Amino acid sequence: MRIAKNTLKAVVLGGLLLPAGVTSAAPNPHCSGGVELRLSAPQASQGSLILAAVRSQKPLREVTGKWNERNVYFWEGGSAGAARRGTNEYQREVLLGVDLEKAPGEYEFSVSATTENGEHAECTATLPVRAGKFATESLTVQKQFVEPNEEQAQRAVAEQEKLRQIFDHTTPEKLWHGSFRLPLTGGVRGTNFGKRRILNGQPRSPHTGADFPVPTGTPIHATQSGRVVLAQELYFSGNTVIIDHGLGVYSLYGHLSATDVAVGDAVKAGAVIGKVGATGRVTGPHLHWGVTVNKARVNPIQLVSQTVIR
Repeated sequence: MRIAKNTLKAVVLGGLLLPAGVTSAAPNPHCSGGVELRLSAPQASQGSLILAAVRSQKPLREVTGKWNERNVYFWEGGSAGAARRGTNEYQREVLLGVDLEKAPGEYEFSVSATTENGEHAECTATLPVRAGKFATESLTVQKQFVEPNEEQAQRAVAEQEKLRQIFDHTTPEKLWHGSFRLPLTGGVRGTNFGKRRILNGQPRSPHTGADFPVPTGTPIHATQSGRVVLAQELYFSGNTVIIDHGLGVYSLYGHLSATDVAVGDAVKAGAVIGKVGATGRVTGPHLHWGVTVNKARVNPIQLVSQTVIR
């Protein structure tokens, strides 16, 4: 499923350009030093992505930012758009991830920039975060995945710590090139992101990825280029592959019947990294595809748009 291009059209913060269907006022940024701050939407919701851009008439040497009490990492962008507009603007871009369970409210996004001649500029903006609208589903799975024994529980805790350490690390380079793509071919749709789950009658954590119910053996493709940082069997997600795309962006592929990559492999967008299966905690064969951005668990479908990131 590809997001319609106009749904993530840039919003000029402090200006008037709003995407179709948005009626609320854009957040009001406070900028100094001759820079301009733009967001792809005037507000966010749980599990969503926002693209932010800093523009300057002067070359930028360094741009840093903070969102969700974490540093966020910019890349150079916008040169093609500036050429079309006939301007000499310099632009840096960054993805802001809103975690699936982030409490609704208003949050500050701050930016600090330095031009090549040493001039300093700053911007702050308040971004409203709304509650997401997620359904609830009841599933029946094997008892061990809801009530694990002591050995299984210890294994699950150790694996969660390993994942935490992976997502805590931020590769300072941008490893992707071009637009992100769906991990499967043939027009399949990913569903279930954010659903509140009841497993064997017991409430559990929300679903952190998109599910693709397809036959066992269906090839799985890397959503973008990057480096494999995990390729092993995990208790809950079965055979799992995680790719580091750089700048805090990771993609996860779970429940595989087979993996075709190893830790340390450099993969290109579209490369086959494994096959769909039914390993781990499942009710049938499917691909679980998840994305984290600076540790925020976000809807991976939002990555699949040329208007989001390049």
